[in-house]
Amino acid sequence: MSAFDSQVGGNHYKSFKIQPIEFITINGLGYIVGNIIKYVCRYKSKNGIEDLRKARHYIDMLIESELKEEAFARNRSVGDNYE
Repeated sequence: MSAFDSQVGGNHYKSFKIQPIEFITINGLGYIVGNIIKYVCRYKSKNGIEDLRKARHYIDMLIESELKEEAFARNRSVGDNYE
């Protein structure tokens, strides 16, 4: 029996055809994106609005992270032109 066949701490993922962790792992998604998927998938069967707020928090972190990466890349490419 695979660890993916069981769930510890509830059954809020068992109704899905594929558990969020399987989807996240198979698609090579990172920690932040994985948590967004996890919380959005389970909100109706576990913690309701609290899980949606958690997902929103991770979305805000992802946006902030992406903006920092864009700024870094922009600054780096500007700096590269002056070398």
